[in-house]
Amino acid sequence: MTEPGHAVGQNWPRADAEAKVRGTFRYTADEPAGRCCYAGVHRASRPHARIRSVRTDAARDVPGVVAVVTGADLHLALGDRLLSGPAFADQPALAFERVRYAGEPVAAVLAWDRATARSAAGLVRVSYEDLPGVHDVDAAADGGPYVHPALRPSAVFGDLAHLSGRTGTNVTYTYRLSRGDVAAATAAAATTVSGDFWSPPTHHVPIELPCATAWPQDGRLELLTTTQTPSYVRQAVAEMLGLPLNRVRVRTRPLGGSFGSKMYDRLEPLVAALAWTLQLPVRMEATWEEAFLLTTRHEVAVTGHMAADSAGRIVAAAADVRYDTGAYADVGPRIAAKSGMLACGPYRLEHAEIRSRCVYTNKPSAGPYRGFGVPQVTWAHESLVDELARSRGEDPAAFRRRNLLREGDLAAMGTAIHSADFRGCLDAVTAAVGWDQPLARPDGPWRWGRGVAVCVKAVLTPTVANAVLQLNQDATATLLISTVEMGQGSDTIMAQIVAEVLCLRPGQVRVVAADTDVTPYDTITAGSRSTYHTGNAVRLAAQRMRDRLVGLAAARLGVPAVDCKQTAGAVRSGSTQRAIALPELIHAQFGALGTTLTTEANFTTEWVPAMRRRASPRGSPSTGSPALPPPSWPWTRVPGGCGSGTWRSPPTSAARSTPPWSSSSSPARPSWASGRPCSTRSSSTRAGC
Repeated sequence: MTEPGHAVGQNWPRADAEAKVRGTFRYTADEPAGRCCYAGVHRASRPHARIRSVRTDAARDVPGVVAVVTGADLHLALGDRLLSGPAFADQPALAFERVRYAGEPVAAVLAWDRATARSAAGLVRVSYEDLPGVHDVDAAADGGPYVHPALRPSAVFGDLAHLSGRTGTNVTYTYRLSRGDVAAATAAAATTVSGDFWSPPTHHVPIELPCATAWPQDGRLELLTTTQTPSYVRQAVAEMLGLPLNRVRVRTRPLGGSFGSKMYDRLEPLVAALAWTLQLPVRMEATWEEAFLLTTRHEVAVTGHMAADSAGRIVAAAADVRYDTGAYADVGPRIAAKSGMLACGPYRLEHAEIRSRCVYTNKPSAGPYRGFGVPQVTWAHESLVDELARSRGEDPAAFRRRNLLREGDLAAMGTAIHSADFRGCLDAVTAAVGWDQPLARPDGPWRWGRGVAVCVKAVLTPTVANAVLQLNQDATATLLISTVEMGQGSDTIMAQIVAEVLCLRPGQVRVVAADTDVTPYDTITAGSRSTYHTGNAVRLAAQRMRDRLVGLAAARLGVPAVDCKQTAGAVRSGSTQRAIALPELIHAQFGALGTTLTTEANFTTEWVPAMRRRASPRGSPSTGSPALPPPSWPWTRVPGGCGSGTWRSPPTSAARSTPPWSSSSSPARPSWASGRPCSTRSSSTRAGC
């Protein structure tokens, strides 16, 4: 045993604080690259066009240029493996045959200095045959022109493996949820509101720009890159190059911010393909203009509807959500499902209908951004809740409080709510802003107002986290994990978790930066998962280390293991009060200085559909995950179309009314939707008025 509470929950200094304050902290671009080729990229000037020819002579003739590579060159060398992506294998490192958004990379120029590479890239000339483009998400969802002739599903992630390819569509994924009878409940409601909402794309703008360096070495490829997903990058690059995983090494330094902009496929496929096919070290540092073209937040259009009864209870809600994922799917299908399912908000609903679609357009690809698509749908459902409250003449906070989900409630998608005190959070916020007091409106150019909003965000499940812990003979520890420090303080909290279990002090635990040759697999550093998922793997590894130390000490002290307790720097026997210091204990075990004890642990969560939970409740003794009670009502998944499915509860009566939109594959808008979804206005009506 150890005494709890001396590390976790305490205000430890950040592991990187001093170096960052002094300006000595080294990011990826600060690492010496040695002599390498810099890559400059020529980008498409058309949003959708067939590539007729690429002329590279002028660029090749520039002094200092080493090579000029086109998408056709890479496709000839790698075939369709050049296409990558976490959801669909649809994005080439360099475009070949056609371009799908203005700014897409078409050719890469390699030179011995960055300025020469970039200036020579401007001398590449491309001849295009323009093709019809589609830039409006609703036009794209309703039909052609099609951005891709066929969908190419990827099976990199297990929970996306069910995606199936289709032709003749821009809709990459459709998530449907249906509970109760929205049409009937709306018709009987006292108050209804509806509205169209639109959230624009935007960029993450972290302080650190993307940077990647790749070089061949001893028959392997090594990468040093700015990524939140080193394990994914290794898998994607190995697959693209046809290499076994042990011949691809991916390292990263702590990031200077990311917010989702450095996940999955960014610069890595291009620098890896260039370095491996040319057998040269290649480095690429993105400019701000290029960073804006690498990824954006999803533009989202939402058509929403809510209804309340005469007692002020929300009785029905519906949402038609369209995520504009740009020219390449990236992780858009996952966002459309995990965030689209929350489009009706964290409210007690007996009747709900959601259709959430991920749609291709001829724009730069969209991907993860703070909140994983939730802020866009929150803007819609919380605006509708405000309108409902105002229509009834109620206080918006009090109206929300009455309708929010509570402990044990089942959300619309069938998930039981645990440890999510929505009402307590709302009460704390309203108290902090003096909600019940008149709002002071000082004179001057500023306009003052206040409001409240409540949202819920899905966690990333299934997920895998691993940890390896080395306890050195001098009682210091080295922790190997693939969680990427990017300003959130993960290196500090992981060290605290180890120290909590092993009674160590600040500075005694070092966290090794992600390195796929050294640190074990981790699904991703994102989705608010690291402290819980990786933290639990770290906790388990530390507990196993403690158990091992106690066992070794018990054997040397001649007492049972249950009689021993670990304290700061030692293991002590409760019956004899004899203690053995950790350095002495480890030295005695191996008979040498500088030795280490090693433990490891895995923490894996899983997602189980509600209909399976009845037979097999979630939870595993090996992971420490608590079993959840089965839901009180059954849900079933009804397949529908490419990558689509409907989570449907049993109808409340044998004769079910027609839902707000058909469950067929028709792209028709909901019957209550009208107009272009660019307005934030909503309308409200009272029954009988």
